[in-house]
Amino acid sequence: MISAGIKERGAYFTPLDVAQSLVRWAVRSSDDRLLDPSCGDGQFLALHPNAVGVEWDAATAGVASQRSPGSIVHVGDFFDWAARTQQRFQCAVGNPPFIRYQRFNGETRRRALEHCGKLGVRFSALSSSWAPFLTAAAGCLASGGRMAFVVPAEIGHAPYARPLVRFLCQNFDVVHLIAIRERLFPTLSQDAWLLYADGYTGSTEEIRLTALDRFRSSASPPRSFRRVPVARWEAFSHRVRPFLLPDDTLDLYQASAASKSVCRLGSVAKVGIGYVTGANDFFHLRPSEARGWDVPSKFLLPAVRSGRSLPPRTLEKSTVENWLERDEACLLLRVTARDELPVSVKSYLDSPEGEEARETYKCRNRDPWHVVPDVTVPDAFLSYMSGAGPSLVENRAGCVGTNSVHVVRLRGNMSLKQLQRSWDHPLSRLSVEIEGHPLGGGMLKVEPGEAARVVVPRNGRPFSADELNLLDLGRRTLMRWRHYDA
Repeated sequence: MISAGIKERGAYFTPLDVAQSLVRWAVRSSDDRLLDPSCGDGQFLALHPNAVGVEWDAATAGVASQRSPGSIVHVGDFFDWAARTQQRFQCAVGNPPFIRYQRFNGETRRRALEHCGKLGVRFSALSSSWAPFLTAAAGCLASGGRMAFVVPAEIGHAPYARPLVRFLCQNFDVVHLIAIRERLFPTLSQDAWLLYADGYTGSTEEIRLTALDRFRSSASPPRSFRRVPVARWEAFSHRVRPFLLPDDTLDLYQASAASKSVCRLGSVAKVGIGYVTGANDFFHLRPSEARGWDVPSKFLLPAVRSGRSLPPRTLEKSTVENWLERDEACLLLRVTARDELPVSVKSYLDSPEGEEARETYKCRNRDPWHVVPDVTVPDAFLSYMSGAGPSLVENRAGCVGTNSVHVVRLRGNMSLKQLQRSWDHPLSRLSVEIEGHPLGGGMLKVEPGEAARVVVPRNGRPFSADELNLLDLGRRTLMRWRHYDA
């Protein structure tokens, strides 16, 4: 997530007490050879003289060499170096770069994924760089070796973290994650955890998890931890984050989710992304613009442009009328390939704005360029980025929706009113926290696949007041972990 380097490169220094704690645990003898795969300015190397670092930037590597003169610093791409080196290390430590790391693309990404594939880990092309960094660093360890890294909290929920966590459990005797609620890097919106893995070439059937409110300097990982069986991790969509919940809450949730009195949202509704225009400002007109171009009303559909414009429960025609009165750009230019276009619409398409729009990536890769695909009127909308939690909003106004909201179409025998009542149940609200994922800044994001897994109660056994309180406590616990204080 964060590279121990210079801020001009978008990197951030690892706090000294964090670096010291990781090195003190990893290094057990002065003869131990230490590897930092993304050494930056040498923060970790300086803590143990028998060390090797790799850094892509020559100037920064020079700083690392001066800071730790006893270390060897290689300049270049770590994945290329890791694929060629025959050296083996007793320990690896560091703070691998988080990508949106601008250089993790093209040939660098190809080499990284190819090298990790040879180690038995298949990452998707969407993986952030830190996960391949950890995998490749592990591949440089000697038998019995260990590693200690700062990692993004995404290790607890991101899809690309799954192959990494599985690899760690299949190749280390001990895998211990330290979840830290207070940010290690206060100026960043992302959270960071710590990873300790010991006994390379071994294996384990459990993940150790310790949850702390704040980092505590220590020469070893906390002795108190929760044992998460790998099989149970798999049952929770290969996510560690749900295990931040207390045992009684997690047990109640898991038992409730397995009950016949509940179902998954995906079994009663289809959740998908809205349409993608490729040029929103061009395809969405203000009423005054539509009148100015004399665009017939049959080619205009009222559209939800943002989740922020959704009311809490029901989108009525009166809301759309207010948008129109305020002259908001809420009218989608909707034409099909079969339509015979009037001169007014052709003129708009051939305007300078139209010439610019047709050159955008999406528009130039579809034929005809001006036909926006996947435009339908859903039964409801679901906000997918929120603080308190996503809203399920009935679509009485006949609106369409962009990909800034999710579109919901009913299937099965549950009415929308029933579904909305179930969506507000403490069980569903906790399930949203478990299935969604934090974005930083207190926001929760719920992708369509995540929304489909949300548990919704049917008409079944009532929950006791104690059970409802327990579910709500769990929801608030996960909200606090994503820094949203309800």
